Amino acid sequence: MAADGFAPVLAALTTMQSSVDQARKLQAHTFLEAFQKSPEAWTSTHTILSSPDVPLEAKLFAATTLKGKIIYDLDQIPRSSLPPLRDSLLSVLSEFRGGPRPIRTQLCVCLANLAIQMTEWKDVLSYVGSRLGSSAGDCILEFLQVLPEEVTEGRKINLTEEDLIFRTKELLEDNAPHVMTLLVQYSESSPSAATNPRLLECMTSWLREIPSADIVQSSLLDVIVNGLSSDTAFEASVDCMCAIYRDTKEVDESFETIQILYPRIVALQPKIAEAADLQDTDALKGITRLFAEAGEAWVVMIARLPDEFRGLVEAILECCARDQDREAISLTFLFWTEFKQMITVERYQRARTKFGNVFADLVDIMIKHLEFPTPEGSNETDLFGGDRGQEEKFREFRHAMGDVLKDCCEVITVTECLGKAFNLIKDWVSIYASESTASHVPHWQQLEAPLFAMRAMGRMVSPEESVVMHQLIPLIVQIPDHDKLRFQAIMALGRYTEWTAQHPEFLEQQLNFVIAGFDHPSGEVVRASALAFRFFGTDCRKLLKDHCVPLHGFYESILDKLPQVSQDELTEGVSYVVSAQPPERIYEALKLYCDPIVERLKIRANSAKIEQGEEGLLALSDTLILLNIFINNVQPYYAPTEENQAVKYCQEILPVLSAVANNFTDNVNILERICKCWRTMIFSYRTAVFPLLGDLANQLAKGFQDSHAGCFLWVTDAILREFADGQDFVEPGTTEAIYTFFEQQAIAFLRIMDQMSPRDIPDVIEDFFRLLVDALIYYNHQFIPAAICGPTLSAAIASLVLQQQGPLIVTLHYLRDLLSYGTDRPASSHFGDTSNTARQASAAELQKLVKDLVVAQGEALVQLTLAGMMFTFPRDCLQDASGVLIALFELMPQQTASWFGGTIAKLPAGSVKAGEADRIMNNIAAKIQAGDLRKLRAVLQGTATTAPYISLPNSHLIDFTVSYRRRNVAPRDGLLGGPEPARFKYKG
Repeated sequence: MAADGFAPVLAALTTMQSSVDQARKLQAHTFLEAFQKSPEAWTSTHTILSSPDVPLEAKLFAATTLKGKIIYDLDQIPRSSLPPLRDSLLSVLSEFRGGPRPIRTQLCVCLANLAIQMTEWKDVLSYVGSRLGSSAGDCILEFLQVLPEEVTEGRKINLTEEDLIFRTKELLEDNAPHVMTLLVQYSESSPSAATNPRLLECMTSWLREIPSADIVQSSLLDVIVNGLSSDTAFEASVDCMCAIYRDTKEVDESFETIQILYPRIVALQPKIAEAADLQDTDALKGITRLFAEAGEAWVVMIARLPDEFRGLVEAILECCARDQDREAISLTFLFWTEFKQMITVERYQRARTKFGNVFADLVDIMIKHLEFPTPEGSNETDLFGGDRGQEEKFREFRHAMGDVLKDCCEVITVTECLGKAFNLIKDWVSIYASESTASHVPHWQQLEAPLFAMRAMGRMVSPEESVVMHQLIPLIVQIPDHDKLRFQAIMALGRYTEWTAQHPEFLEQQLNFVIAGFDHPSGEVVRASALAFRFFGTDCRKLLKDHCVPLHGFYESILDKLPQVSQDELTEGVSYVVSAQPPERIYEALKLYCDPIVERLKIRANSAKIEQGEEGLLALSDTLILLNIFINNVQPYYAPTEENQAVKYCQEILPVLSAVANNFTDNVNILERICKCWRTMIFSYRTAVFPLLGDLANQLAKGFQDSHAGCFLWVTDAILREFADGQDFVEPGTTEAIYTFFEQQAIAFLRIMDQMSPRDIPDVIEDFFRLLVDALIYYNHQFIPAAICGPTLSAAIASLVLQQQGPLIVTLHYLRDLLSYGTDRPASSHFGDTSNTARQASAAELQKLVKDLVVAQGEALVQLTLAGMMFTFPRDCLQDASGVLIALFELMPQQTASWFGGTIAKLPAGSVKAGEADRIMNNIAAKIQAGDLRKLRAVLQGTATTAPYISLPNSHLIDFTVSYRRRNVAPRDGLLGGPEPARFKYKG
């Protein structure tokens, strides 16, 4: 074996598959990545694939690498070498025509992508068939299968849009009749060929081009239907039939096709019972999908012709009823939703009436499926045999079925659906209630399921419902004390609090039932009680406002016994009761509830400071959350001339929060919780917080300087927005003072960044540039002329070395917004109440200032933005990054083009394809000359969209930055092959 050329590749693959240390695996991965992008990979992959004693894993790697080379790097070899490459690839594919299939598939993809790009190759299908021979049936079928997939759904292809459209026509549209003939001939060649899943997969793929009507009206329909009775072809037949459905969604155009298909599909209904009786889950899932997707595709026709298409709906219902293992029923959920949406339209009321009994039966089936399984042994706490994954899957499945029950409510009314749940509960009570004891509740699953159904339908029940709820509520609060029954009952009551708010006579018994749940031994029941109380407090606050003081005793007695999530939920409930107090009693109520929390805060802060333990810090953080809940939810209204009682209380606790912040400057979590409280004060009480501003601003400045935590900038941003120029009840002097405070915070940040690398403070950078985005919106006429504007642009450019998506996107947004002020389309058009002439003068002044900034720093901005797009930016940042470059081209097209070209010239030698730099620069020059700058995005970033049909426009334009990024790894000596950009410096 001539293994010298690829021995390092085999060694690296062995390292990747062995149990060596992570450093060696990373080294091997880096080597393999470089190998895949190298020109030498062309010959090495062929050698590996042709060597008989190379492991299959290495051959699969070689085939995958060759696929990438053909898709991305075909320009590395001259066009004259493409025919030999094609023939060599066909020779290798011939060797693997019998498998292994993963390698054969990769080689077929290679050949398909070569055929797409090798536009001079005109006889693709006949040439491939003749070279592979008649004995390579599966191999030819697989090539035929992947060809349409790669053309219409593949990766970016190195062709112009026009060339791709023409090539698509040559390969697919022109060959569709020939392929149709080949498929028919092959299916008739032998009985085994007619049930070959490769044939059906190929047929499915070519349904992109071959009209479904042609398939349905040919002998191939028999092949598909007969395949449903074959174990080997069943799955492929289902896929193929469902692909035909999708092509018939335009029911008016496809009516004749549907008329042929419908009786063939409905005739398959006996297979439902057959699969269920054999307990063949896969077969039941397949046949369910067959009926459900037919229903989805033809839902309009079912609504129009309910009598003619009733058989299909009944088949889908039978699939639901017979799925005892609940493996297939979820495949029908989309159909029921779409069917409900259709027949609840006034136009299709007749269908709604006709199918009312179907939806009534569906409710019964769904509630039955909601039942927990009966344990095989005596241990009723282990319902799933210890399989936690299966239990979690069942819980998720129940909520999906709850959505189907909501659909049923819209079709046959909430009262009827709720009545079914009520009747099941009533029947259980009449049969089994007398047998229930404290330790044993017989057949509790049959009671829990309708309780869950009632809970699921809660959102659909009107507060005015007057038929079922009056009977149901008294029944629920008397159910046996079983963990799961109590949990479900409490959760159900929590869903009907809006109804209870309109029927206060039912409040006391429900609230007593929920409060009793806090003493239940089951933690799950306790958590349900807290959640339900939250809803009672939210929706029934007016009914509970006179119980504020008694509720406080309950709140204090139970709070510390609850897990944190339940503490939050309980606090949500009582905070809304406090919010319902008359304005003159708000201060008193807040002191009643919040003073004990503040005392806890002081105690826990002292304890955490002394012990320095994680548990104490967590308890302190959780206490701050409770305080924030009250501030967030208690928002009384006062006239502008009246003192806000909630703000009065906030003034009292501000020194406590400040003291905690000063003592925990090294704990970001604690600081974020405190800043969230301050930020919530601003959002809740808006300009009424003016009495707090002085002390709060001083604390924010001190906290940011001491801790360098970005959360202090959150609060600064909230103040900046709330007290901006033009806001109601804000004096001009206040606005000026707020802007001065903002500049102080900005200068503090710039000094921090002067001392630290952007990579060390990504979160602070994100918070700072969020602040600047708002500063541009509300204070652009002050900020852009200010001395700090230039340094903030420098800081933004320096921050482009980051690789985290969040900070990068915010930084790029700031850059785009700032550059927009250099145009007549700024990100904010607010210039106060000045005249039109003054606004124009102000806008012109800002435009000049922004252009001056670009002249001074534009080259560095272009370099770092383009380098990030080619090497380091996450994919979701590319659109905003190209937006920055487009904004620069709009401002200074010629200068930006020069900077762009200079940046391209700095790329490492050999990393840009021959002629590619000239091509992109010429393209940019043409767009500038034509004034068509918006189309530069396609040049700079591209969208590379694909379309399922050739008639739709394809924009497979080569994305310069993405294609460059795929072919090259970031150089070790800086992003542009030179030193790292200079560190940000601030001398202000």
